[in-house]
This record gives sequence, structure tokens and C-alpha cells, in this order.
Amino acid sequence: MKSGLTAKEFACDEQLLIPEWLMLKDGPVRDYGVIISNGKFKDVALAASLKDRYPAVPTRELGRTLLMPGFVDTHHHVTQSFGKSLVFGEPSEIFRRVWVPLEGRLTAEHLYLASKLSALESLRGGFTTVCDAGTRAGGTLSAVTSAMSDVGIRCVVGLICNDLGGSASTPSIAEIQQRAEAHIVQWQSDRLIKPSLAISIPEAASDRMLKWVSDMCKESGCVFQTHANEHLASVERSIEQRRRRPIEHLYHIGALGPQALLAHATLVTPEEIAMLRDTGSAVSYNPVASAWKGNAVAPAHLMATLGVRVGLGTDGTRSDGFRLLDYAEAAQRFAFGIGTGDSSCGAGWSWLERSNRNGAQVLGIDSMTGDIAVGKDADFLLVDLDVPEMTPSWDLTWELVRIANRDQIMAVFVAGKMRLLDGWPVDWDAKALMAEAAEVAKTVVAKAPITKLHGTSSESRAVHRHSGKPKAA
Repeated sequence: MKSGLTAKEFACDEQLLIPEWLMLKDGPVRDYGVIISNGKFKDVALAASLKDRYPAVPTRELGRTLLMPGFVDTHHHVTQSFGKSLVFGEPSEIFRRVWVPLEGRLTAEHLYLASKLSALESLRGGFTTVCDAGTRAGGTLSAVTSAMSDVGIRCVVGLICNDLGGSASTPSIAEIQQRAEAHIVQWQSDRLIKPSLAISIPEAASDRMLKWVSDMCKESGCVFQTHANEHLASVERSIEQRRRRPIEHLYHIGALGPQALLAHATLVTPEEIAMLRDTGSAVSYNPVASAWKGNAVAPAHLMATLGVRVGLGTDGTRSDGFRLLDYAEAAQRFAFGIGTGDSSCGAGWSWLERSNRNGAQVLGIDSMTGDIAVGKDADFLLVDLDVPEMTPSWDLTWELVRIANRDQIMAVFVAGKMRLLDGWPVDWDAKALMAEAAEVAKTVVAKAPITKLHGTSSESRAVHRHSGKPKAA
């Protein structure tokens, strides 16, 4: 779908944009506009009022368009783009058989290409912010941060601090702590890149390290990331090793708190939900990951209702913001709503809110981004509403959750700068990146000691055809 827009039209330092609909904190409104100045929202008000107050500012009427906040992905693995479909059909804990072996083969050049490819995919799906859980590859994160900066996407970059394994290499505790402190100092004041510390799973770190990482994040205002209660195997392993479930253990050693962001949390007890709520901890709800490879669906709607902070994440599965919204609502309906007669499951608006404003709050960057508000960075999407799927329109917010598609995204802006137009970057060659990444990935995957337990779709079809069923004459 061609938007008819041009990058040159939006190259002004200050401009007034007037869409048909503007998505604000309390929902969509008509007849409003925004003044964008030096990458920030300078003013948000009725369009007529803005025209009167800013007569010299260039004005752009956007027709039947929605201007909405960009999506926030609260859980991603940006260096895994070379192998996404390798895990289709695989049972849980694929990090042991696929991701650690694959990431262990990534050089700095590979990390840059994989991260840049992920960033491109995220922008195409409407994400203006992604939170990377950290790569298990060795070396520094400079290749990852360079890729994010070059693409121009906002990124919370996790540094893995495991001291008991689960990565390509395991540095000493002193080295881990030194790297963590340097990572925070390096990126704490950057506009688009924000630091985070991560433990891949609680069992991959000693209690001393878990507590140190959590405390360091609390002191520095960063997010402490870890995967918790995702699979039955990890829950049972934690019980064997520590006599407690993962979230229980994090609570027991004092590693939970407003700085803690737990990915998945699908297998949670009522007591664990209370621990999350009482400590102010947050959860990244990853519904596509649950559908593709999980043991369960996180009770995200219940958590949020009880006071747990919840954002939405892709887990690196598929960077498509509108399809993520659809899955977020549908998974709650299938897992919980049908059995209780809840035909609403959040009434649409709650999932949209968790995809932007709540997501930014979960990542601790809500003072900078997450909604259309004066003083915040202008991270936003222009969405085409002039499509048959949304004609007529009776409930725009819920329609965005259930009906809207990625191909309706006309343009993506980060900090006021147009990054994508009609699905493609405006200032660099995405097709060249794709060609290079495809060739490099072949070599990397061929050399990585990956163990797959499920064949490809074509292999499965061949097995099915030769499984002893009667053949046609």
C-alpha cells in the first residue's frame, strides 16, 4: 500500500500534523493536531487552536489517518534473527539446543547484521521501542548498540550477567560486575539507547549475583531482566536446586522490586502474583511465544487487574504490533475468558494501552515515550484508516486490536524523525542488508552445533505420507 507521502514533507524542524484521529491517553479524538518541534511533542490541542497559535509553522493535513504512539516491545532477542524459524515445532527450552549454540557462533559482524535485521523488522511492525533481553554471544555489545543506533530505533539493551552458565562463556564475578557498571555508565544518558542488566534465567546465576544485579539496577534506575516461570522444566529445576519456584526464589532473596521485569511468568501461583504486586515488579506478557512454544498463557489480564504492571513483548517471534495486540487479547479469551464467560477480556483498550504507554512504564522510560503528550519524544505511527476492513468504523480502539494490519502503517517516526515510509527505510538500503544477512546466516547456522527435535514442515509432510497409511490407487 503506497501512502502518497514523501520523506521531504516531514523534514521540518517544527511542523503541525493534523490527522483525522489522534490516539491520546484516554482514547482516540477527532479534530486534534500535534506540534512537533526538534523531535518532541511541543503541543497537543484542537487543530483550530494550534493553527491560530502557530501561524508560521508548516501544516500537514493527513486525511483519513490515525496518528498513534509507536508500539513498545518489552521483551525481544534482537540477535536471534538468523534462526527464528529454526525453532518452529520445537518443545520448550530451545535456548539450550538452538539459541546458545547459534549465538555462540556470532562474531561482531554477525551480531551487527542480526541486530540490524531485527530492528528493521520491528520498525516495519510499528515498534518504535524494543527491549533486548541480552545476547548469549561473547564479547561486548557495541555491535548491537551500533545497529540499533544506525537504524534509529529506541532500544533498552540488556547485558547478560550470568555467573553459573547459560551463555557462550562465563566470565568471573569481578569481570561481570565491571562490565555491568561500564554498560550502565556508557548508555545512561543516551537519547535512544538505554542500559539494562539481565540474568537469562534465575538458575543461571548465584543468589549473590541475582541480588547484586537487581540492586545495581535499582540504584541506577535501570531495568533488571530475567525469564521466570516460563516452562515446566525451569520451574521444576528451580524447585530441585533451591526448593522454591523461580519467582518465589527471587522474592525470597530480595531480587524483586520496581526495577524487575520478568519475561513470560506464565506458570504463576496466586502467591507469586501477590509477590509481584507487592514488590512493584513488572511482567512482559508474550502471547505469541505462548502459542508457538510455551507451556501456558500468562494470566496477564488478572495480573493487571490485581495491580501488577504488564507490558507486551514479542520474545523475538514476530515483530508485528497489530498481530501482537490480536494475540494478546485472543490468548486471554482462549485460556481464561471462555471458561468464565468473559467475552470482553480487557475491552480492547487495555491491550492497546499495554502496547505503548504501559510498556514504556514497565521499561522505566515513560518520561520519554509511550504516548502522545507534551514534552515527550515524538515516537509515533501514521496509520491508514481508508481501508475496507475498517469501513464503517464504530469502535476504533477495539478495531485496532482485532482488525488493523501492519500494511496500514504508512510511516514510522522515532524522536520526530521519519525512519520508515511505506515499510522501508528512507535513508539506507534495506534490501542490501537482507541479501547480506541471508548469505551470512547460511554459514553461521551450518557451523553452529544446533540440535533440532522437529523437522521442517516439508520433512513432516514426507513422514506423514510414508507413515503406513493406505495409498491412493
